[in-house]
Amino acid sequence: MPTQKTLDDLFVDTLKDIYYAEKQILKALPKMARAAQSEEGKAGFLLHRDETQAQVERLEEIFELLGKPARGKTCEAIQGIIAEGQEIMEDYKGSPALDAGLISSAQAVEHYEIARYGTLIAWANQLGFKKAVPLLKQSLAEEEATDKKLTMLAQTAANAKAA
Repeated sequence: MPTQKTLDDLFVDTLKDIYYAEKQILKALPKMARAAQSEEGKAGFLLHRDETQAQVERLEEIFELLGKPARGKTCEAIQGIIAEGQEIMEDYKGSPALDAGLISSAQAVEHYEIARYGTLIAWANQLGFKKAVPLLKQSLAEEEATDKKLTMLAQTAANAKAA
C-alpha cells in the first residue's frame, strides 16, 4: 500500500511549484520589458523582475527553514501562461494593442502567484511553520501590489491606446 501523503507533503510540493514558477517568471520579465512599447511598461516589468528575485530568495530561505533543498517542480500552469504571453508578443508586435496584451499576460501570472501564496500561508499556519508565514506574506503583498499597478497602467494608458 502506498504511503499516505500529508498536508506537509502538499506544502513542500506547492513550494516547489511556486519556486519553479518564480524562476520561469524571472526569465520572462526581461523579454516582456523589451517588448513593451511604453516606458512605464518597460520600467514596471524591470522593477517586478527585481521583486521576483527577492521572492526567489525568500522561497530559498523557507526551504532552508524546512531543511529541504530548494528545488523546483515543473509547473505546467505557469508554462502555459508564459507561452500565452510569448504568443501575444509575437502576434501583436508593433501593434497598439501590444502593451494591453502584455499587461493582461502579466496579470494572469500575478493571479496565479496570489493564489499560490495565499494557499501556502494558510497551510504554513496550519502546520505551525511560523517562520515561513511572514516571508510568504511579504511575497503575497508584493504580488497584490503589482497586480494593482498593472490594473492602473492598463486603465490609464494601454487599453485606451489599444482601442
